[in-house]
Amino acid sequence: MAEQHKDTARMKPRILLIDDEPGIRASLKVVLESAYELLAASSGADGLALFRRDPFHLVLLDIIMPNEDGMAILQTMRAEAPGVPVIMLTATKTVKSAVDAMKLGAADYITKPFDVEELRLIVARTLATQALEREVQSLRAQVVSRYSFHNLIGKSPPMQDIYAKIEQLADTRTTVLITGESGTGKELVARALHYNSSRKDRPFIAINCAALPDTLIESELFGHEKGSFTDARMRRVGHFELAHGGTLFLDEITEISPAIQAKLLRVLQEREFTRVGGSQSVKVDVRIIAATNKNLADLLQRGEFREDMYYRINVVSINLPPLRDRREDIPLLAKHFLAKRLQEEQRPSQELSKETVEILTKYHWPGNIRELQNVIEQASVWCRETTITPDNLPSSVRTDTHTLPLRAGALSGQLTLERAVMEFERQLILDALKQTDFVQVHAAALLGISRRMLKYRMDSLGICREDIRLSPDSPNVPG
Repeated sequence: MAEQHKDTARMKPRILLIDDEPGIRASLKVVLESAYELLAASSGADGLALFRRDPFHLVLLDIIMPNEDGMAILQTMRAEAPGVPVIMLTATKTVKSAVDAMKLGAADYITKPFDVEELRLIVARTLATQALEREVQSLRAQVVSRYSFHNLIGKSPPMQDIYAKIEQLADTRTTVLITGESGTGKELVARALHYNSSRKDRPFIAINCAALPDTLIESELFGHEKGSFTDARMRRVGHFELAHGGTLFLDEITEISPAIQAKLLRVLQEREFTRVGGSQSVKVDVRIIAATNKNLADLLQRGEFREDMYYRINVVSINLPPLRDRREDIPLLAKHFLAKRLQEEQRPSQELSKETVEILTKYHWPGNIRELQNVIEQASVWCRETTITPDNLPSSVRTDTHTLPLRAGALSGQLTLERAVMEFERQLILDALKQTDFVQVHAAALLGISRRMLKYRMDSLGICREDIRLSPDSPNVPG
């Protein structure tokens, strides 16, 4: 029982009390000992010795003791263990000294004589704040580790080149343009640039420009003032302000209209903007990383993207290769996605058979890394054994031959070129829809087109949800 009582006491937050008055030490012991483990010292020297010997969650420190300076003890504690909060104990007439102590890093102060409820509240609040700060620091460390460029998967020469660029560019203010097909991991690279820079403790704000209409994107980027339009019932802070001190990632930047491009250009040049409906300029310190899956040179030639905007965002560019151009990375990525899924869902161990890895490596991956992750998750779900075999893969990946009959039919004269192209497009759209559970926005992103264009092509080709249900390698969808 004694051991059990000792273990229970050890689970309580540990508080160190340093005060030369026996009555204060006795009173605080009565008030706090039910909820906390309290160790007391009658002098600054004894208190510092305890502080250096054992770990504490909180220190209660008298600001004035005979022949000792509470301020000096505070500074020593803050230098040696800055994560341990210190609450100063002070008489009413020395409140100014307590305020000065807070400027030196004290968490709070309590005046004598104590109000018991106020004392308990301040102690509990300070400990809660300290616990929250520790949790935030832990989560931040996890995020930084997760998005370290060393955790990007791939050993191919193109990826080694990208790692070198990230390492060189990360800790700069340089605007970076990331290009590549849909699903190649552009946002992952943007996050790696941010979390390996001195801005890693500041916000990383991502905005998908393709997902917002022109009527909303200006307000999303720059914010708006109350009453600036019908539904503007209060001031709203935009993404630029939210990203102050950090990084703003503009995904699919080519979807922004020329009018919005002009306003964005001013922000990039002047580092300031005006909220919608406002008149005051707002200055920001934001690093811009942009991305697109389109050919910017073609857009410039057609007048769909401003030339001055192009040169402003394309200071340095990183081009991500499609997965078919880095096939040696496919086994690594497949095993990584499988392990990640099993860990997240706490499922029994699974592995990929040699034949499965060979098929994955040979497949052309039009949806790139995003498609590979989707396929691995599907295969893991349908596999009832410990080894994922080719039979667990979607037929489009398993055979990758749906284009061969079309090619043979067109070359033999059995199919017109127009019909062969339509059939190929139809199969490609069906595959994309299957991989995204018929979510058209996601399927469009997988194919690198807008949702409006996808819906137009689906209507033209007569594709409906029933086609997915009847597809031979799709699971039964309840009607």
